[in-house]
This record gives sequence, C-alpha cells and structure tokens, in this order.
Amino acid sequence: MPSSETNDRFDVTGWVTLTAIVVVLAMACPGGSVCAESSAPQNNGASASTGGGAWPFFRGSRSLRGVAAGRLAGALKLRWTYETGDAIRSSAVVQGGRVWIGSDDGLVYCLDLSDGKKIWSFQTEDMIEAPPTLMEHQVLVGSNDGRVYALDARNGELNWHYQTEGKIVGAANWVRRAAGGEHRVLVGSYDNRLHCIDAVTGKGVWQYETGNYINGSVAVIQDRVVFGGCDGLLHVVSVEDSRMIAQVEVGSYVAASAALVDDLAFVGHYDNKFLCIDLQGQVVRWSYGERPFAFLSSAAVGDDRVVVGGRDKRVHCLRRHDGEPIWTFPTRGEVDSSPVICGDKVVVGSGDGRLYVLNLDSGEAIWTYHVGESITGSPAVAEGMIIVGAEDGRIYAFGRAS
Repeated sequence: MPSSETNDRFDVTGWVTLTAIVVVLAMACPGGSVCAESSAPQNNGASASTGGGAWPFFRGSRSLRGVAAGRLAGALKLRWTYETGDAIRSSAVVQGGRVWIGSDDGLVYCLDLSDGKKIWSFQTEDMIEAPPTLMEHQVLVGSNDGRVYALDARNGELNWHYQTEGKIVGAANWVRRAAGGEHRVLVGSYDNRLHCIDAVTGKGVWQYETGNYINGSVAVIQDRVVFGGCDGLLHVVSVEDSRMIAQVEVGSYVAASAALVDDLAFVGHYDNKFLCIDLQGQVVRWSYGERPFAFLSSAAVGDDRVVVGGRDKRVHCLRRHDGEPIWTFPTRGEVDSSPVICGDKVVVGSGDGRLYVLNLDSGEAIWTYHVGESITGSPAVAEGMIIVGAEDGRIYAFGRAS
C-alpha cells in the first residue's frame, strides 16, 4: 500500500537547479492514452516545458538514449512510496499521469503518478525483471515465464500474450512499418532469439537466431533493430524481414542495452570495456576501460558526453567523440542502474541503496536519497518526477518539494 515517509532519510548535499531540456519522447494523448514517439530531434538543449514530457520506453525513447524531457524542480522530496510483494529490478515507464512497473512478485503495477495509489495490477507466472514499454493504448512487458504480455494500459486487461522458450529480462520495443502501417513488437529472449510479433494479434512474424542469450533491451533506429548478446556480438537486423545487416565483434558478453545516436552505438560488456561502435563502418570507433570491472549499465548519451555506470562502484562521464574520461563519481556499491541525463544533471541509482543527482559538467553530487536497499533498476524521469524501484520492494517517487 502507499505509505508516507518522513524527511529524516534525506542526505542532502545541495539543491537541484532548475534546468531545461528538449522534448525527446512521446506526446501525451487525451485521457492518459499513449501516442507514438515524437520525431523531434533528440538533444539536451533548451525546452519550453517546465516538467512535461513522458518516459514511454526503457531509457525514454526507441533509441534507448537515456535523455529525459522537461525539468526537475529546484528542490526534490519524497512524494510517495508504494510497496510491492518482492524486490524490484524492473524500471518504470511514465505517461499521462500514470506509472507502470514490474516486480519480482510477478505483478505488473499501474499507479497514479500524483499519489502512488494502485490503479490496477496484472499477475504473470514468474518474476518481472524487464521494464514495461508503452505502445499506444497497450503496455508490453516480458516476464521470466518467457512470455510477452500485451495489456490494456488503462485497465490492465490482457489483449494477448506471446510465448518464447526462455526468460525475458529486457524491455520490448516496437516500430510502425512504412508498408501497411501496422505495428511490430521486438523483444529478445534467453532462447537466444530476437522475436518479431504482430502487435494486433500477438502472432509471431519472424525470429532471428543468435549464438547465446539476449539479456538487454533492443534499440530501434529507422528500420533497424540493434542489440548485443552473450555471444559477444552487436547485431543489426532489418525490422522488415529479419535480414542480418551487420554483426560487430565486441569481445565479450553484452548484458547491457545499446544506446543509438547518429549511426553510433554505445554499449559496455563483461570484459571491462565500454565501446562506441560505428554501425555503418561496422567497427569499434573507441574503447574505454581503466579498471578491471564490467559494464552492465546502459549509457545516457548527450550532445557531447556519455554517462554510464560501472561495477567498479563508479559513474563514468566520457567525451562522446573520442571516449576520453571527463570525470568519475564514486559510490559505495556497483552501479548497474542506468543513468539519465536531464539538462546539466545526471540521475542514477547505485547498489549502495542511494539515488544520486550529479552535476553533468563536474560530476559533483548535488542531492542524494538513501533508500537503504540496492537500486539496480533505472530511474524514469518524466512530468517533473523521478520514479525508481529498489530491492526492498518499494517504488519511490520524488518531485517538487513545495
């Protein structure tokens, strides 16, 4: 049930400055429904919005870039919490005043963004580590039971489910085909396959086989889907017909999700490296790795900087064009949570049980909040709020203090 919290759990090192960033995500429809992703350019410059925007995909957009729209308030406070029945490793999506998130208790939850009250829940047959995805009036979510569920976003009724032969821990993505205009859902599974599903019927369209598990979420750019796998490859596949466009050797297992910008993919792997990959040239443009620790976090890619968490208990900020380090921020636990860039701020969780807001320029901590248990899921930043789950089974919502 929703519960109130006192402010004595805050660890405040400063105030979050009002910052503006562009709308890079989807537009809200009347009545809380979900529209397609905006075609506005993705960057982190100025925006007229004072707290709008949405977060309909894991990492905010189909390209998984990790850049949020709207503004964070000058002072943040805990607005509400909601307790689920088990740990939360899933990440939230937000649209039209609602929050959707999965839990290890096997339930998908839909909550009111303003007060955290439950609107509906839906029971699957195993844990839900995968983040949900919003597609028009549906919420798509994978489960460790190997199914993708398509639920009515408004009331949680099941529209269809699709069965794979392995668990699903990454978020689904979707595209609208140019020919015919129908929607297709794309998701990776531990059955070593990328699955393409008809969004209306839930029937399989095609499968693309890889050499090992697909652990992360799949990114989409134009008519291509891009993802890494435990086979040590970055795969580029045609959405239309499952044709393999490219396979780039990365050198080790890829558990993270690739972020796509300008035909470049940014992704880390288990062999302690974070890479920038040229999708056109099919080569690694640059590689970063100063310490013998893996990168399971997915990157946030701004105009000139890339921010990613590492299992060395640090948040790393790199120059986008050459991978040179700008700063690192030490936490007290592994950083598998994926950062979000908000103007000149970075929001990220850590295995030390803290949510951090950092200065993008300097890497200095501006604000922290200690939830007490590990945060491995990634924050959603939308409508002036930060939503994140933790392994204590609670969903936390932070917003304007006044």
